[in-house]
Amino acid sequence: MTSSEEEIYQQCLTLNDYQYAARKTAMFPRPDEGFPAYPALGLAGEAGEVCEHIKKAIRDDSGQITDERRQALKKELGDVMWYLAAMCSELGLTMGEVAVANMDKLADRKERGVLQGSGDER
Repeated sequence: MTSSEEEIYQQCLTLNDYQYAARKTAMFPRPDEGFPAYPALGLAGEAGEVCEHIKKAIRDDSGQITDERRQALKKELGDVMWYLAAMCSELGLTMGEVAVANMDKLADRKERGVLQGSGDER
């Protein structure tokens, strides 16, 4: 790790800190408390924007990620994180617990030799 990477790493928020900070900026319609429709739709839209940048890198930049596109992707990925944090909050989950559950699931799949393949219940 370079010294600038180390500096950035030490300044990084935990997932739960990020979620808490993001919650302070969450201003969207809530038909019912705990119903994550708005952040779910926002997450899908922002993920689509990430995919658009990758598509354009293939089409316009010979499959390379330019510095300009990397910066645009960083912004879009930040939007994806915000909507993920909002969904977690609406569902009464923390991003930390979601991350731990995901790593546990993947470790179990690796141990059983089923990382590759398809289906949630493998």
